[in-house]
Amino acid sequence: MYAPERIIQFGEGNFLRAFVDWIVNEMDEKTSFNGSVVIVQPRERNHIEPLRAQDCMYHVNLVGLKNGIAVNDCERINCVSRALNPYTQNDAFLALAEQPEMRFVISNTTEAGIAFDPDCKFEDKPAATYPAKLTQLLYRRYKVFNGDPKRGFIILPCELIFGNGHHLQECINKYIDLWKDSLGYDYEGFKQWVAESNYICTTLVDRIVNGYPKDDIEAIWENIDYKDEALVQCEVYHLWVIEHAPNISKERLEKEFPAHKAGLNVLVVDDETPYHDRKVTLLNGPHTVLAPVAYLSGINIVRDACNSTLLGRYVHKVQAEELLPTLDMPKEELEQFAKDVINRFKNPYIDHQLTSIMLNSFPKFKTRDLPGLRKYLHQTGQLPEGIVLGLAAIITYYKGGKRTDGTEITPNDDPAIIQLLQELWKTGDYNEIAKGVLAAKDLIWKEQGDLNEIPGLTEAIAKDLKSIQESGMRETVKKITVKG
Repeated sequence: MYAPERIIQFGEGNFLRAFVDWIVNEMDEKTSFNGSVVIVQPRERNHIEPLRAQDCMYHVNLVGLKNGIAVNDCERINCVSRALNPYTQNDAFLALAEQPEMRFVISNTTEAGIAFDPDCKFEDKPAATYPAKLTQLLYRRYKVFNGDPKRGFIILPCELIFGNGHHLQECINKYIDLWKDSLGYDYEGFKQWVAESNYICTTLVDRIVNGYPKDDIEAIWENIDYKDEALVQCEVYHLWVIEHAPNISKERLEKEFPAHKAGLNVLVVDDETPYHDRKVTLLNGPHTVLAPVAYLSGINIVRDACNSTLLGRYVHKVQAEELLPTLDMPKEELEQFAKDVINRFKNPYIDHQLTSIMLNSFPKFKTRDLPGLRKYLHQTGQLPEGIVLGLAAIITYYKGGKRTDGTEITPNDDPAIIQLLQELWKTGDYNEIAKGVLAAKDLIWKEQGDLNEIPGLTEAIAKDLKSIQESGMRETVKKITVKG
């Protein structure tokens, strides 16, 4: 027997099942929350059948280090009651709005999921985008409960977009305005009800989810005595920072979603910006530059890079010496977070491939490392050697070809970016390559402008490119990490 259905979850992917549903399961077991989840498939392709085949029950395999002790546990998730496909079950999907106990909407529809498409129509069954589907659902609830202010939703987007709640709010408002004629007399009242009686929060999520552990699955099945085709593996660490919406207090949100009472690392805060900056700077930033440097050094897995003496020094230089001082938070808190990040990178159970991190490396560098480079230069008057080398390594990786061990190098990014890099490399002139990449403001850097204007950066990149080609990546790393 399931608990009352209280959560509508847009997304059936590994992350939500290993993060949000695991958290709900913990709350059900350890607090009086007493709620179950209805999963709604956000896109047309059908990925919910493996879940349905198991009555929506599955296991989360938690692996990693906790207080220095290796953990490898399996927990059964019992809180998912149903999984719906709105493309074939649109009536059942909209009927969720009619259930009085429904209170939360949670989503992870990828970074591209929170988007406005003017081609979406109010009459679509269902509308194509997630925000449009949500607007349809909100309208059904508004009508069924006659605009009752107590029947609004608490909406928690988990998409990895800074200010995800604000973006979602904007999209919903655009759809309401777009559908003004279809809404008719309800337009003004519905728009006011959405704004005042629904609580759209901005959130930050953090947990490395490895997905389906195909290499270890037989042993795991034997251990749990069940052939779980929907099992998902993730690290032990988890963090969910929820910035409460302006129209709901921190205390009220914590009361309705009592994750803290279950001992979970879920924080309700006034502003998630510092936590976002900390994660992007100290986790994603080092990840982005370590990946090409380590890969071109002959390493394939994040853990192996961090356990390497040479690459361990490099990632410490980038994280602790170059990026950490650019953040405006208590130093002890930042140092502890940085230490935890390195321990997570060294997770003995997760083989995190460096090539997966290098997907779309230039956009990642722009958002994760370039701000730190600028701040470090402003603070010290010098360029951060580790971050600069990371950018030179990305440029080298996008040259393609083969590693020294014969492994084929296959960059994965916008075809126009790959073409630009390959044309620049044909010049054979390191300075021209550096200038060409840094000048690509329309293609790569966008609002950041022409990076050749950053004092000394063009020359520093050209110097590193030359060193990587003539001396190799490892020798180049030694130059900036081994002094004397």
